[in-house]
Amino acid sequence: MITRRNFLGSSAAFAAELFGAPKSGSAPEPALERLAGVALQHAQKLEATYCDIRINRYRDQGAAIRISPERGTGRNLEVPSIADDESFGFGVRVIVDGAWGFAASPVVTPEEIRRITAEAVTVATANAALKARPVVLAPAKAHRDRWSTPFERDPFAVPMQEKLELLRRLAARIRSGKGVFSASGSLDFHSEDKYFASSEGSSIQQFVVQTFASISALAVDRSLGLSRSRRHAPMPLSVGYEFVPEMNLNEHALRIREEVIEHLQAPPVKPGRKDLVLLPSHLFLTIHESLGHSTELDRALGYEANYAGTSFLTPDKMGSFRVGSAIVNVYGDRTTNRGLSTVKYDDDGVPTTRFPIVEKGIFKHYQTTREQAHLVGEKESRGCSYAQSWANVPFQRMPNVSLAPGPRDVTLNDLVSGVEDGVLIEGRGSYSIDQQRYNFQFGGDAFWEIKGGRKRGMISRVAYQSRTPDFWQACDRIAGPSYWQLYGSGRDGKGEPSQINSVSHGCSPARFRAINVIQTD
Repeated sequence: MITRRNFLGSSAAFAAELFGAPKSGSAPEPALERLAGVALQHAQKLEATYCDIRINRYRDQGAAIRISPERGTGRNLEVPSIADDESFGFGVRVIVDGAWGFAASPVVTPEEIRRITAEAVTVATANAALKARPVVLAPAKAHRDRWSTPFERDPFAVPMQEKLELLRRLAARIRSGKGVFSASGSLDFHSEDKYFASSEGSSIQQFVVQTFASISALAVDRSLGLSRSRRHAPMPLSVGYEFVPEMNLNEHALRIREEVIEHLQAPPVKPGRKDLVLLPSHLFLTIHESLGHSTELDRALGYEANYAGTSFLTPDKMGSFRVGSAIVNVYGDRTTNRGLSTVKYDDDGVPTTRFPIVEKGIFKHYQTTREQAHLVGEKESRGCSYAQSWANVPFQRMPNVSLAPGPRDVTLNDLVSGVEDGVLIEGRGSYSIDQQRYNFQFGGDAFWEIKGGRKRGMISRVAYQSRTPDFWQACDRIAGPSYWQLYGSGRDGKGEPSQINSVSHGCSPARFRAINVIQTD
């Protein structure tokens, strides 16, 4: 009898055998190509005009520590947390009579692949009777390749005890100062072993690894019933464990320990029209929500209206609408070194590229997949197809969307010195944006007053409001390339059923004039 334990154990072993060690510049594993051939041949036999198969393995591992006082005794409590999940399976897509069909399974055997391929054909045949128009795929060349995220130390091979001990030391360092109520730290790692093959001749194997970290502090004033937090999240990147020592977490632990106490005592902002200087650790999220999501073609066409919303950047605005000032240049790029959305090929098997989204303030291009390109008169996909897992249908997902830096000689001090009354904002906070990605409100993690061209002390309870084109047209200066940093998110949600994606947004500090700043509760 096959038990759940035996099934999971054999699946993990089979996955490890299939994918082997990450490699670059060589051919995919022959065993994967043989399994893919089963689906491609069976789909042809069943008269599908197109077929692809993805055989994928995913792993997510997280470690965390929280140090806080025990209620009633005041003794320090250290609470560790560990999670480690794996997933392995395959999904088959086919086109029959101009309609998609999809089916998936966690049982990766030739017999199951034949069965699932036939199921996908059955689904496509049923969909064909209801299709509004046939699926049209932009041309794509066949590729046979193998690629890996460049990394030196596999984070999953690092002992868990080493990770927990690092986090314990960091939390203790934050907690050791007077005035800090609690401290925490976390390390998270994600990997994707991805194999793709299509009836057009592609056979592609890729390995992606990502590293995330965070440390935080909480200060409490019981007499006022007030609490304030301070968080430091290093740039999350597609990179191995070798990046963890580069994060300088010890140094940042001391900084946020001091700043959380200052934040607790900081006066609230005085509302009004103010100039903003936004650091990359904050600005990345504004880019993501206002320009990243608004330039997804499926949003603009209304395909995401039921769940994720639409876009004010409708197709009639493409090539002519001014969304920002003349210095605003935004691009999509799945080739950015260490970017969370960086791969060599997307989940349609299309080579990834860099492409303009906003040029000199004018909206130029959407993010697209093979089946979307013709909808906006283009002949090639922008390489933006992605699925969260083997069990999900690939669809258009955000690439790394970045703001180009300003001139080489522009410094952060240049931005601040030109502000008479403003706010410097670091880190991500709460935010809200409407379904068209037009009206928004953003908070942050830390705020400093700018007066007379100089950075002053911390202030609190800050948020700003604007409309996307008004905000980006108010951008009058961007710091140079030496300030450019790549921040991002590992949990960008979209679609029904909902899927998540990891995506980076590079930028330098930027200045925005006369933005409405409010005082939050």
